[in-house]
Amino acid sequence: MAQKFDFIVHNQAAWDKQALEQKPWSQPVSSELIAAAKQGEWEVHITPRPLPKSWLGDVTNKNILCLASAGGQQGPVLAAAGAVVTVFDLSEGQLQQDQMVAAREQLNLKTVQGDMRDLSVFQDEQFDLIVHPISNLYVADVNAVWKECYKVLKPQGVVLASFYNPVVFVGDRNPEYAEQGYIRPQYRLPYSDLAHLPQEALERKIQAGEAVVFGHSLSDLIGGQLVAGFLLDGFYEDDAPQPRFLIDHYMPTFLATRAIKPGNT
Repeated sequence: MAQKFDFIVHNQAAWDKQALEQKPWSQPVSSELIAAAKQGEWEVHITPRPLPKSWLGDVTNKNILCLASAGGQQGPVLAAAGAVVTVFDLSEGQLQQDQMVAAREQLNLKTVQGDMRDLSVFQDEQFDLIVHPISNLYVADVNAVWKECYKVLKPQGVVLASFYNPVVFVGDRNPEYAEQGYIRPQYRLPYSDLAHLPQEALERKIQAGEAVVFGHSLSDLIGGQLVAGFLLDGFYEDDAPQPRFLIDHYMPTFLATRAIKPGNT
């Protein structure tokens, strides 16, 4: 089944479903929040806490790509703050949330549907900034994402990315272990639902319309950015406000990086 299963098509449908159900990452921002952003009072999240303003700088007239970050959240806020925003995402349902907010608030924002591993629809060195919130767990090869980011960023352009600490993918998912306070390592990294979940568990996940995920190594998540040519100049960890895994109670499991494409502007 894993050889025939198109996880991209499946994950697109899974996120269309999330948008329809107005799940947390699919809830468009309010008019009040957009009005505040137009007055200079705004923040953007790629982990639970807001991004440091120093990571973003002055976004006025900056050409920003919100990569795999549709849902009517980061993109509209940045557009209201004065940026020229393009939201790129696999899910048409998620993109419709951004389209709705842009039309409602008359924002300088456009949407493009596609796979984050292929940004050939854009010109090389087109963007000043890429905002890439937790989403690369939905593709098998994160290194392709970093290479595409490098191509479409201008020299001195910045990519702000977030992802899970891959330790969350290692443990047995049996809820009885968590109830007993046990973390039982079961899966090696890199992790793949398609390769590692028992067949019955994978079938249940697919039938429920849940996205299939991949747990990348830190060598790919962070080292991959360096291999692509970026220079890392910012890093932080963040805690899960509503822990999903037992490990969340013991360590921050969200990671965020700021990386620069070197070169003269």
